[in-house]
Amino acid sequence: MKIREVVLTPVAFADPPLLNVMGVHEPFALRTVLELRCEDGVVGLGESYGDSAFADQARRVAAELPGLDVFDLPGIRRAVSRALGDTVVADRHGLIGGASIGKTLASVYSLFEVAALDAQGHVLGRPVADLLGGKARDEVEFSAYLFYKYAGHPDADPDEWGEALTPDALVEQARRMINRYGFRSIKLKGGVLAPEQEIEGIRALADAFPGHPLRLDPNAAWKPDTAIDVARRLDGVLEYLEDPTPGIEGMARVAERAAMPLATNMCVVSFADIEPAFRARAVGVVLSDHHFWGGLRDTQALSTTCRAFGVGLSMHSNSHLGISLAAMVQVAAATPHLSYACDTHWPWKDSDVIVPGALDFVNGAVRVPDRPGLGVELDPDALGRAHEDYLRCGLTRRDDVNYMRRFVQDFEPNTARW
Repeated sequence: MKIREVVLTPVAFADPPLLNVMGVHEPFALRTVLELRCEDGVVGLGESYGDSAFADQARRVAAELPGLDVFDLPGIRRAVSRALGDTVVADRHGLIGGASIGKTLASVYSLFEVAALDAQGHVLGRPVADLLGGKARDEVEFSAYLFYKYAGHPDADPDEWGEALTPDALVEQARRMINRYGFRSIKLKGGVLAPEQEIEGIRALADAFPGHPLRLDPNAAWKPDTAIDVARRLDGVLEYLEDPTPGIEGMARVAERAAMPLATNMCVVSFADIEPAFRARAVGVVLSDHHFWGGLRDTQALSTTCRAFGVGLSMHSNSHLGISLAAMVQVAAATPHLSYACDTHWPWKDSDVIVPGALDFVNGAVRVPDRPGLGVELDPDALGRAHEDYLRCGLTRRDDVNYMRRFVQDFEPNTARW
């Protein structure tokens, strides 16, 4: 089954002012949508980052793919390396760990691998989970993903979620999200307020939602001694503590004293990071992300490695649309060693590029689609509107830091601040 044409469409969708260690989300999140058009009208879909540097690299790869067999994943991987060569631009956004050439190559390849697997599924009439070895579960559980946030963007009305800067506001945010989607676990994006205030927020959530596992992710905003203190004070409250401090060495120091597991999507972000991190016993949970681990099959390889070393596995999320969620669901379904509910930004968006109805949250979980491929269908009209939003918004890369300076003029990122 030959690839005939590769179509890449940059899109944007509305994003609330969600706070994090690097600043605040801009009014629009950017993504790239891929259509891998093959023989006999078969189309494979992919979705990944939308910054201009990533999109430029994806376009160079796209020019190499016509004529390749959609089942030849090693050939597609070689095409990525051949097309990019020495021109790879590493993504340096502070929320997804260290940058490297290898990580960027894996990210670009992942976009095309997902679309190729989607196309393969349509050819064979089987879901992607079947191509990955078959379902280990019929549904995939996700966690409510809470954020401290401003009421609205500058020069705009408050959004439907309102401001969340206090424990009571976090509890209300969680209650609305759980009532709407049925989530059974809760994650709070921290690194925004002083640790004492974020401890108060977690304790308020624990009191309001007994029996709901809780996670806190300050994105390496704390120094090791602070992280050790927070871990002590939240012993018995947190399911895991995610990236409390920077680097493998710092994480290992905290892990030695913390009662709960430490999770990461910042200090273990490639296969090269596994040996030093596991040897140092720095992490107890790796949050995989097929967008930068090299696709769905490499995510499964990561899972096997984690299981061999007794390390748990969950899934990291960035702002995403339905194609990415479908890919997460398919690989999670086919990955037996998935220890915790996955992250998702799904509740924070109000539009998509896929036909509605394929991915529904019931009791905090998404049932694995049984249709061929990823199980989702592109909505051409919605894609067109999202592309118009991309052209209109004028953004070309994510920049939480400088956008935050519209709210706080002298803001600097909070990494290892406390």
